[in-house]
Amino acid sequence: MDGHDLLEQLRGTGDWESVGDAPEHERPIRRPGVPDLSECVTHVVAGNRRMSVLKAMTTTACERDCFYCPFRAGRSAMRRVKITPDDMARGFMALYRAEAVEGLFLSSGVVRGGVSSQDAILDVGAILREKYGFRGYIHLKIMPGAERDQVVRAMALADRVSANLEAPTAERLTRIAPGKRFAEELLAPLRWVHELRQSSEGRLRASSTTEFVVGPAGEPDVELLSLTEYLHRQLGLARVYFSAFRPVPDTPLDNVAPTDDLRRIRLYQASFLIRDYGFSLEELPFTATGNLPLHTDPKRAWAEAHLREAPLEVNTASRQELLRVPGIGAKGADRILAARRRGRLRSLEDLRGVGVANVARAAPYLLLDGRRPIEQPRLF
Repeated sequence: MDGHDLLEQLRGTGDWESVGDAPEHERPIRRPGVPDLSECVTHVVAGNRRMSVLKAMTTTACERDCFYCPFRAGRSAMRRVKITPDDMARGFMALYRAEAVEGLFLSSGVVRGGVSSQDAILDVGAILREKYGFRGYIHLKIMPGAERDQVVRAMALADRVSANLEAPTAERLTRIAPGKRFAEELLAPLRWVHELRQSSEGRLRASSTTEFVVGPAGEPDVELLSLTEYLHRQLGLARVYFSAFRPVPDTPLDNVAPTDDLRRIRLYQASFLIRDYGFSLEELPFTATGNLPLHTDPKRAWAEAHLREAPLEVNTASRQELLRVPGIGAKGADRILAARRRGRLRSLEDLRGVGVANVARAAPYLLLDGRRPIEQPRLF
């Protein structure tokens, strides 16, 4: 199988899951003069590096009956394909040598149980690493029902592994995927990955991620973000993805309304506050229904409640305090701290001068040398 054959086999299977560190930056690849790659090759940001990644499945057949999934058992509209590990590896390497892709994200439907399906995924990884000597980026899915030894092997082969939880609790999961066992099949592998990273003395370093389907199980945001906090703080997950539910024809949920994409964006923003900015679940601005407000981002909502009437003095605030100000990120906070060693900051122009990008957004929540800053209108 060459690269063109593999892309043709994968057509229609790839637009269903996030694979990089910044999903808002994932973009299908369309190049003039070459076959359309948009269905199964995407640009992602993994770590600090932008790369093209092939999104592939060893098979689109599945014996599971998840209510939201286009690949669910019995759905006649889905074209079923099966690609052998040798063909998958050979086709990927053809694309890699043609510089169409730099990395691989590999998943599968579940056929003959999770163990058998995981073996096929692992075989592809092993062929790429051991036969072809591929040293680039590989992300391998952990199948529901996979064994611990298979997780060990996946971590040895891959840069990243993932197991999708789909819902925040066992009760919610039964509403959308009654055949899956939340704790035993989905959460346990993520715990194993964390334990193996801790105990392998650096031999197993693959990062880990998960994904939620937002909306159809009726979960509030507080449930999703409570588990997100646990996953980041206790299991060391690099990334939690949120997929806004879209009804798929010929599924039990095809008459359920789609989830507002703005809700997905707010969940991502809140998850970054937990992962990168030191916020706890209790500090997030949930409404009485347990959801985040849609009309404003959660960092600004927190600042309105806590900093509007008690603004932060830029010249004495700690880095952690600066990170809580809208418009100030990690780079901005570090630049402010460096500038303070050279002298006091007294105006918004001083902040712009040290490289704080969103000064206007930060201004309502700051004091500069004891005074609220005044934004001078620009003439040009």
